[in-house]
Amino acid sequence: MSKTSRIFELLTVLRARRMPVSAAELARELEVSPRSVYRDIETLRAIGAPIDGQAGMGFVLRPGFFLPEFAFSADELDALVLGLGWVQQRADPALARCSESALAKILATRGDGAAPSGALPVVVTAASVSERLDPPQAALLREAIRRQRKVAIRYEDASGVASERVVWPIVIVYFDDVRVLAAWCERRSAFRHFRIDRLQVHQTLEDRYPGRRQSIMRRWQEQDRDWRSILTVSDAPAPYRPAGPPP
Repeated sequence: MSKTSRIFELLTVLRARRMPVSAAELARELEVSPRSVYRDIETLRAIGAPIDGQAGMGFVLRPGFFLPEFAFSADELDALVLGLGWVQQRADPALARCSESALAKILATRGDGAAPSGALPVVVTAASVSERLDPPQAALLREAIRRQRKVAIRYEDASGVASERVVWPIVIVYFDDVRVLAAWCERRSAFRHFRIDRLQVHQTLEDRYPGRRQSIMRRWQEQDRDWRSILTVSDAPAPYRPAGPPP
């Protein structure tokens, strides 16, 4: 986990706690050393986070803190416009709507000299019907990933052979011409990759899969450090050979 991701996660954990929490407990939850927790707390304090407490007493974040607004350069704004425009044209309807509102918020934070969206030097062309690759179930899978919920799916391979599975969805990988769900498959007791256009979500279960998603995701990546090439679209879920199920 990068330092930036770790700091954001620490901030999220502190926001969820109303009582002081020790550095040791934070370290266990974030799977880092207590020393890293102390450093990250000082980083958050340096940008204005009102974190009370000290070593041996625990830490608590006073309510009402928000990260400062970001000031985007012209090139950074162009990059955001291109990325959000791509999502708006090619993602599932729910994500497309969110990309439109996100872009409006970003443009609204610009200063007086900022160009309106129509005057920006970059533009994303409208996607054809064939390029709109994300089926509605992509939104269901994203929500299951956020909530760490198991999902019952029906998957059909390139030969038309269907199977029923319960999976632990961990991430959706976006390739140019396909979307792939990486998940732990209970049926195979291994990580598998599923093309989203070949699966149906039967039900998002109330069962929460064990462990932290970030830990499971790291283990998925560690199974084969060349996982990006493995995920170039195969006709069937690509198997891994893990030492055992994720923690």
